[in-house]
Amino acid sequence: MNDDTRYTELKQRLSEIWDLGKAGGLLGWDQQTMMPPRGAAVRAEQLGTLSKVIHERFVSPEIGRLLEDLHDYEQSLPYESDEASLIRVTRRDWEKEHRVPTELREEMTRAAWQAFPVWVEARRESNFELFRTALEHNLELKRRYIDCFEVDEPYDALLDDFEPEMKTAEVRAAFERLKEGLVPLIAAAANEGDDEFMDGPWPREAQESLNPIILDAFGFEPGSYRIDPTEHPFAGSMGTQDIRLTTRYPEHQLGLFATMHEAGHGLYEHGVDPALERTPLCRGASLALHESQSRMWENLVGRSRPFWHWFYPQVQRTFPDQLGDVEIDRFYRAINAVKPSLIRIEADEATYSLHIILRFELEQELIAGAVDLRELPEIWNTRMHEYLGVDVPDDARGVLQDVHWSRGSIGYFPTYALGNIISVQIWERVVDAIPDLDDQFEHGRFGELLHWLREHLHRHGRKFTPRETLERVVGGGLDAEPYLAYLNAKLGELAPA
Repeated sequence: MNDDTRYTELKQRLSEIWDLGKAGGLLGWDQQTMMPPRGAAVRAEQLGTLSKVIHERFVSPEIGRLLEDLHDYEQSLPYESDEASLIRVTRRDWEKEHRVPTELREEMTRAAWQAFPVWVEARRESNFELFRTALEHNLELKRRYIDCFEVDEPYDALLDDFEPEMKTAEVRAAFERLKEGLVPLIAAAANEGDDEFMDGPWPREAQESLNPIILDAFGFEPGSYRIDPTEHPFAGSMGTQDIRLTTRYPEHQLGLFATMHEAGHGLYEHGVDPALERTPLCRGASLALHESQSRMWENLVGRSRPFWHWFYPQVQRTFPDQLGDVEIDRFYRAINAVKPSLIRIEADEATYSLHIILRFELEQELIAGAVDLRELPEIWNTRMHEYLGVDVPDDARGVLQDVHWSRGSIGYFPTYALGNIISVQIWERVVDAIPDLDDQFEHGRFGELLHWLREHLHRHGRKFTPRETLERVVGGGLDAEPYLAYLNAKLGELAPA
């Protein structure tokens, strides 16, 4: 068997595994959007079975032999080629996944999907006790998963699932710098503001009518996406031309920012080179880079003054009772006001990262078993007051507000704040390359921005490590200073004269 034949066989095997993974993704999307609630138990079994089959096929000796046999072939190819990248990335994935017993992978998947409807009910009832047992089971499984690896500290193994090759110590250092810069900034900028009109009500049908305008303008091709309501917004991809967005429509809040956030995720997946379709390379390089895109479209675009010069008249016409007599400058200040709040996904730009730092620190303690889960709501409430100065009235708006722990996604939270940091690092390069960006936004033109992002980031998918990808896009490593400078400049411009 020659190298071309071996490579073709490897790619075919990986494509079949990829198809099975996307079938599982579709089942997961369905459970969170359309599935009847009573289907949860069987759905968890279905997803557990798929996870088992995928794991067995991926860690098979056949794929191991193909990777070994293709080593010299890989070395003969340009590093950035699709072929070398596929072999290199697959080898890392295989070596990592080979450490995990199939039974554990299956049990982790099943437990996560069993816990999800429990979390939904617990949140609805605002009763953490309903969820405590499911959370304890997920944590125990994660500890068993960590034991599969040799790591500097336990959280490294979980972080690596979302941010490959990054260490907890690196995140800790970045977050210490964020906290150092954000605490005084928030204290100086926090204000009640003139924004009572932002409490709505914002009827769902009217909010929904604005989504296609935003998504089409941002660059989704017709027929390539759909958007549905869900308990907790997320974005998924069944393929580069099958993007599944979700959002929420709270009556007390304009949900457009959740739509823009998930659109950023979707545009990343939508922009991966079609040549990478049905391979392990066909998704974002990491969750932090993914979050850089969602936070960029939500905040750097969606909370900018030029964007609202274009879009505000349409929103005013859609909500005449709420916004008919509200001047654009008042609206702009309201959507950028610094007001420490309870809910992470509703937080302003400045306070958002403190929500993440709290979760990052708490997750490490949960994994270490240093927290009695019966006391978790009280610990959460105490730290929310310490970090953000807010008092938590109930579990639904406290420890139960996020979906991640029900899904077993421990290690995910840090990527949100890392995404904030990276979004501005990328934005500086964008502004240098497109000096008339503000003028384009004022006229509802976002195509040049999307083209730049696709050329420099999206199209490469997972061909390079997150560290390599960031270096290629911004010319350096993770740096919190541009993000802090951006916030200081923006909030300084918004400060009362």
